[in-house]
Amino acid sequence: MNGVITRPATRLEPDRGLLRADQFQMAYATNDIDRACALFRERLGIREFTRLEGAMPEGGHIRVELAWAGSTMYELIMASGPGSELFMDRLPEGGEFTIRHHHLGFLLPDEASWDALMGEIERGGWRMTGFNHNVGFMRRCFVAVPHLDHYLEYILPEPAGAAFLEAVAAS
Repeated sequence: MNGVITRPATRLEPDRGLLRADQFQMAYATNDIDRACALFRERLGIREFTRLEGAMPEGGHIRVELAWAGSTMYELIMASGPGSELFMDRLPEGGEFTIRHHHLGFLLPDEASWDALMGEIERGGWRMTGFNHNVGFMRRCFVAVPHLDHYLEYILPEPAGAAFLEAVAAS
């Protein structure tokens, strides 16, 4: 069949480098999430999103729209108020509509992989810019990689988190 390639098997070795995990997500921050969703629908083929919205621990508000397209999850993020800097820090000031790449997302399959990643972050002197653990849902952290001008996010889903990710709308 033309255009089909056999890709190497995923080798999960987060202790051997930050990119040695299972990349599954592309995320973008925006200052107008309704407009960004419309653009993704009308121009980029995403038919439906799953919304996640609420207060952030620091007091701000976040809205996330998620959608699967094939084996890649796309995430749109808009946040405001205290704690929103991690998500909005790379957007220009002013009112002009903007979408910017925010992070690549990586899934970790188990506690051993999470521990290996934590060791790699420490050994490499990488800066974690965000961390949280919603018990029963998921553990996640963001790592700043100045060389790439975007973050890397690592997720270790627990049962409810895995069920949520599997239930995200597919286009």
